[in-house]
Amino acid sequence: MADEAVHVGPAPAAESYLVADKIIAACKQTGAEAVHPGYGFLSERASFCAALEKEGIIFIGPKPKAIEAMGDKIESKKFANAAKVSTVPGHLGIIDDADHAERIAGEIGYPVMIKASAGGGGKGMRIAWNKDEVRDGFERARSEAKSSFGDDRVFIEKFVVDPRHVEIQVLADAHGNVVYLGERECSIQRRNQKVVEEAPSPFLDEATRKAMGEQSVALAKAVDYQSAGTVEFIVDRDRNFYFLEMNTRLQVEHPVTELVTGIDLVEQMIRVAAGERLPFKQAEIKLNGWAIESRLYAEDPYRNFLPSIGRLTRYRPPSEGRKDKSVVRNDTGVFEGAEISMYYDPMIAKLCTWAPTRLEAIEAMGEALDGFVVDGIEHNMPFLSALMKHPRWREGRLSTGFIAEEYPDGFAPVTPDEEQTALLAAVALSCNLIEANRRERYGDRLRPAAGPLRENWIVRLGTDYLPVTLLEGVVTIPFEMDMQMDGKIVTVATHWRPGDAVWVGTVGGRRLTAQIRTVLNGLRIDWQGLSIRAKVFTPRQAELDKLMPIKLPPDTSKLLLCPMPGLVVSIAVAEGQEVKAGETLAIVEAMKMENVLRAERDLVVGKINAKPGESLAVDAVIMEFA
Repeated sequence: MADEAVHVGPAPAAESYLVADKIIAACKQTGAEAVHPGYGFLSERASFCAALEKEGIIFIGPKPKAIEAMGDKIESKKFANAAKVSTVPGHLGIIDDADHAERIAGEIGYPVMIKASAGGGGKGMRIAWNKDEVRDGFERARSEAKSSFGDDRVFIEKFVVDPRHVEIQVLADAHGNVVYLGERECSIQRRNQKVVEEAPSPFLDEATRKAMGEQSVALAKAVDYQSAGTVEFIVDRDRNFYFLEMNTRLQVEHPVTELVTGIDLVEQMIRVAAGERLPFKQAEIKLNGWAIESRLYAEDPYRNFLPSIGRLTRYRPPSEGRKDKSVVRNDTGVFEGAEISMYYDPMIAKLCTWAPTRLEAIEAMGEALDGFVVDGIEHNMPFLSALMKHPRWREGRLSTGFIAEEYPDGFAPVTPDEEQTALLAAVALSCNLIEANRRERYGDRLRPAAGPLRENWIVRLGTDYLPVTLLEGVVTIPFEMDMQMDGKIVTVATHWRPGDAVWVGTVGGRRLTAQIRTVLNGLRIDWQGLSIRAKVFTPRQAELDKLMPIKLPPDTSKLLLCPMPGLVVSIAVAEGQEVKAGETLAIVEAMKMENVLRAERDLVVGKINAKPGESLAVDAVIMEFA
């Protein structure tokens, strides 16, 4: 959508987007009067803001003083303490080494959180429950912090058990006016990285919201804050809240606040930077309805959410705008044919929905996710879709440990229940009938079908075989036909055509949106976190299909496979070495995250096939075991 694009350097951020001089040169080349830094790279770098000011270029964000005071987690904690803002107990000084980290953690009391001082987005952050985890977490956090931010300082604070992550959006102008725009609940996190956000929080009451908002405003005024900013809090089960940090920039999740307040935060940032006053007072800000944001990540949910890179062979987001009582919004920066690389954050898009109530917003999100088609890479859409149906999520009983608690063994493919099986069988049969009808109309077909439409069919879903009887109707587009399954009669209606990526219609009056992909001799249907293969047979074909042998996957128990495309940071063992279960074998980095590969059992290392510095593809053999 830009009018011009300027090449600022190679793909690694440290050689391009993190080099202030290159951004300033691009401004001069294009005659840009101002820079909006977004929510990454140099967005919280005070030196960048100062450098722009020196060149007469406006920074669309706060002044250097506020960035320095709040942008550094250690200094912001000290500042908040001095301003009498409630903070989490911890050690705010610099940690010298692993021994120092272990001693401090013991004084604070386990569990503790190790965090990068210049961190953000979950990078350089570890939870430690004992001294061994402190030592390992300290090294990993420091290494990630250095590679992501060029600053390896970390600090330690008490980890609040069962916490909620709730943040307050503030907006301030250069004339001393500061308001808060309600809160966002960001408790659905994985590896300390937000996955789903919503506004408002289903947990806060008016009194807590007001107290948190007023404290956030006081903090912003204390540092003479200008522009949009976010004050993050940890909230315990008793609604006690503790200052966590202030993000002196636009947040990734800003759309949910915009949807419930009607205020465009980016517009207001630009107006504030131009010297305008805020056009509203605190009393005029009202929260209307409910908004939810799902972050679509290039991560494989079936491989413990490891990064996935590659080309987007198909990218078809749902249509945006108002639909019945809900609204769909999709913020993205990719397109069909684009490449998801290993150099940047794995986020592909932010899918947002708004509705008058929370459950209506959740239902709208579920339908929007079901109609969001992405192929070419693995992504977390199945997990997001399944989450929208999770009882605990729907009830709003959240904590930052939600994903770890509800999916302790990782996210596994969802198994359909009896009702879902019947719905999917109806969808599969409708697609088969519509495709067959098109084939029968080919002018050069050697032997077109003759006689009435077959009544009895068998739909195979996974390993289950479901008999379906056609009762009434003809195959046309739009399609409408009565089907009988397990004694129940349903009417199936759809406008689906062969080649359409999304099936939209009704089954027994129930509205359904599902994704359809062609596979060998059948279809793959993706719906509400389910991903299931379907084949349609005549009764005789089904009998023969049941006799087919099942192909078993190869045995990889004696191999360490690279779980995702990435860079080998280190190999921790040698050939012939005996290794105990849980010990580190190798570390692989992808998308700014270091992934430690550990032994699943006691073993002896045979042959090592990779060395540090190598870039590996997914499932490449790193080492073999004897």
